[in-house]
Amino acid sequence: MLKYFINKVCGKFVFSPRIMICIPSQVTEVEKKAVIDAASQAGARKVYLIEEPIAAAIGAGIDISKPCGNMVVDIGGGTTDIAVISLGGSVVNTSLKVAGDKFDEYIVKYIKKRHNVMIGERTAEDLKINVGCVYPKIQDTEMEIRGRDLITGLPKTITIHSSEMLEALIEPAMMIVDAVHSVLEKTPPELAADISDRGIYMTGGGCLVDGLDKLLQEKTGINVMIAEDAVSCVALGTGKALDNLDTLDGKSRR
Repeated sequence: MLKYFINKVCGKFVFSPRIMICIPSQVTEVEKKAVIDAASQAGARKVYLIEEPIAAAIGAGIDISKPCGNMVVDIGGGTTDIAVISLGGSVVNTSLKVAGDKFDEYIVKYIKKRHNVMIGERTAEDLKINVGCVYPKIQDTEMEIRGRDLITGLPKTITIHSSEMLEALIEPAMMIVDAVHSVLEKTPPELAADISDRGIYMTGGGCLVDGLDKLLQEKTGINVMIAEDAVSCVALGTGKALDNLDTLDGKSRR
């Protein structure tokens, strides 16, 4: 797959390209080596690794080289990466496997338990995007979906309300909030004070679930901001980091 994308982006290149790859903040040395080996075999001249929260911070337009503390919560598809960044590196970080895909799983389980209807992941994602929320809405919204009735085995159409989505999604959302709380507890006091002043930045497609920023703000008492182009922050930050390798703290792993 890597080889396909390298060829698509670079075409028939004369020199092998330098590649920078994002990795979750808690990966092991064995996993890092596996990523580097895979990229090298796909045709990379030199492979650089960058932690997702640092790439997300750069993509969100945060100056990570300054000595002040910045907190980034990057909620992707498979993992949520939380980090306190200062002087170009991660001071405290954690990674948990609760993110967009896990939200979809909880929706599928909830619809099955509450309505005796089985739905697919794509329908669950549509629900999450259109009526999903983790904070009470002023006005309850609804959406019609189709699934398979588990009693009759026949197709069935049901109407789902945002209040039901709140019930389905609050548990995984609170796992993310608890992880943020845990990172804040381990943060040095001076950097914690900076975060309190500057706020928490959220990036990644998963942070766009309605009300997640409000929930996090309510539970931490710190202002929470969603980055302008939340979905593309990590990709944009990785590109900027590759252009400024000499000034970035991230080192070549090969």
